[in-house]
Amino acid sequence: MSLPKKVKLVEVGPRDGLQNEKQTIPVEVKLALVNRLSEAGFANIEAASFVSPKWVPQMATSTELMASIDRRPGTVYSALVPNMKGFEAALAARADEVVIFGAASEAFSQKNINCSIAESIERFREVAAAAKANRLRLRGSISCALGCPYQGEVSPEAVVDVVRRMRDLGCDEIDIADTIGVGTPAKVQRVFERVANEFPLNQCAGHFHDTYGQAIANIYAALCTGVAIFHASVAGLGGCPYAKGATGNVATEDVLYLLDGLGITTGVDINAVVDAGQFISKHLGRPSASRAGNAIAARRLSERTS
Repeated sequence: MSLPKKVKLVEVGPRDGLQNEKQTIPVEVKLALVNRLSEAGFANIEAASFVSPKWVPQMATSTELMASIDRRPGTVYSALVPNMKGFEAALAARADEVVIFGAASEAFSQKNINCSIAESIERFREVAAAAKANRLRLRGSISCALGCPYQGEVSPEAVVDVVRRMRDLGCDEIDIADTIGVGTPAKVQRVFERVANEFPLNQCAGHFHDTYGQAIANIYAALCTGVAIFHASVAGLGGCPYAKGATGNVATEDVLYLLDGLGITTGVDINAVVDAGQFISKHLGRPSASRAGNAIAARRLSERTS
């Protein structure tokens, strides 16, 4: 078994991490977070979402945020778009990549975006064509790929079916997302092995939540199949508003600690990420959910005071 020598980490904290917070976060705080993450060296930061503020009020400042960030050369700044209105806003905001989203579960698709999987793909056809016409990267995200809060089990075949549909739209990258964190290493490997028959694994990403404490184990399982792109959220921010009880995304600091220990290159400065995690957690008024982040921060404090 050989693991990838290099991994691309997609930092999703500013969008997926913060969108569910009940308290309104000032755009200045979001901006400081994105700029800190940029300085840490991420190749890709999911910074904004151009959805209706009625549905996701926290993302209402996306245009202002995208206009103000200190863009790091080489970093792709992504925005989630649900339709052409969102796409046009993302284009005007100079997003480098637009993200479309579907689900591997029919029940979740109906609850989340009020349509079937097939209908959701049709809705994105115009967005996909516009992204290609404007030479923007197009990423597809598949929710509930390892389990659904409404229907329970989701078969690998259901995931592969949506991968096929997103591939045919022209997606440059496709995320396999464990939205409610029920996946286990064996299932992760089965899903990615099936997906590899339809789409290159080097263009697939693992997006894991840590509800059952399996996210790090699931990342290792995916690494063993050849996956080399992963999503993570600084300080373990985030959840899913449509998945009751789902805890946050896997913490970026914990993923970096794993990858550093495996000798896998990311180009990301773990100490800068720890600082960013402590910064946003302090603003939110609660401890970081990252075990590695808190341990590193405590060790550094001890070293400074000893």
